[in-house]
Amino acid sequence: MATNGEQVDYSLANPDTLTKYKTAAQISQKVLETVSGWCTEGAKIVEICTKGDKLLDDEIAKVYKGKAVTKGISHPCTVSPSSFVTPYTPLLSDAEEAESKLKAGEAVKIQLGAQIDGFGTIVCDTVIVGDEKMSEMNADLLLATHYANELMLRMILPPGLLNAGTDEEKKKAQSQKPYSQSKITQLLEKVVKSYGCNLVENTTCWSFDRNEIEGKKKIILAPGEGVKGEGLPEIGEVWGMEMGVSNGTGKVKTLSNRPTLHRRTNTTYGLKRPSSRATLSELKKKFGTFPFSLRQLDDERAGKVGIVECVRGGVVRQYEVVGSTDSMPVSRLFTTVAITKNGLTKLGGPPSFDLEKVKSDKKITDEEVLKILELPLAKPTGDKKKSKKKKKKSTKKAAAAPAAKKAEEDDDDDDDDEDDSDEE
Repeated sequence: MATNGEQVDYSLANPDTLTKYKTAAQISQKVLETVSGWCTEGAKIVEICTKGDKLLDDEIAKVYKGKAVTKGISHPCTVSPSSFVTPYTPLLSDAEEAESKLKAGEAVKIQLGAQIDGFGTIVCDTVIVGDEKMSEMNADLLLATHYANELMLRMILPPGLLNAGTDEEKKKAQSQKPYSQSKITQLLEKVVKSYGCNLVENTTCWSFDRNEIEGKKKIILAPGEGVKGEGLPEIGEVWGMEMGVSNGTGKVKTLSNRPTLHRRTNTTYGLKRPSSRATLSELKKKFGTFPFSLRQLDDERAGKVGIVECVRGGVVRQYEVVGSTDSMPVSRLFTTVAITKNGLTKLGGPPSFDLEKVKSDKKITDEEVLKILELPLAKPTGDKKKSKKKKKKSTKKAAAAPAAKKAEEDDDDDDDDEDDSDEE
């Protein structure tokens, strides 16, 4: 703890930083699992979102009690219908949208997050409403998204980070160029096209920092015209990794639904209306620079009025509601990860993917992709004999199936070995 004016180290080199990230992630994942169970046929989206935010607040209140640490929601609970791409959270005061209900068989995206001392985590999963009899199209969508996400997490690791050979071999591995953003998109497209799907246009992954979920670096998958990312993950960084896949073309458009998700910027502007100043004062106090929904304000109707000048003056960013141009189903995953000297640690993300419940006659056949999917996410620890047996079972002949098993094993190892990845 810094005293007498000492500067606090907020990097991952400080164990306290990773502890706060992990605490926020545990809350996020617990709430995500609960909210997923609420997504049933006929359930009202606004009611799910409201209950989700209440559960987030309740769980956050249980940690760091009595300590001078700011804490709260890093992303409100949002529930996006089948063809919606971006997080969606309707308002009770918008009568028509407040009646929006979930339909059987649709792919629903649930996104939310918690933050402790400004260290925010965001998680997102896609669930099929009433998935007892999952359609072939939904199965292909979920499998494409799962494998694409696992591939991306392996491609963002710095070259040579996990090499366990001689010093010369390590140096050679580290001298390799990292995957470029265009190469990442190219290989991900091979995965999703294996299942008849496409990447969602402009899917963006951001570097995270304290009080910041849209940092200086970003990776943009399937970028549209005139759009490009900047930077790649490095050791000591936390990232929010998003994966978006569609059964359709993957092209997107702005929908007519009211934008209700906002986030304060660092822009300074002299607001003229008292209602605008009141709204800005409230959101500064409640949400800091993290995203919020207008329904989280004390007076939702007053907030709808006060936010207008805030957006116009640039002090608040408005997130438009975006969906697929062809109205085809979209799946999204969001994983908060830390890159350490021991590899990649999944701080928070969707639950483990159950391959026994999702079946398809399609499979990945690209050798380069399969080779990457067989790679670990972090340096091996624990029972080496057990690890070797697992590796022997993994072959490329059965295409995607072994890659999935390997990915799931890495997930389990990652959970067990997080403490070994804490130090820089």
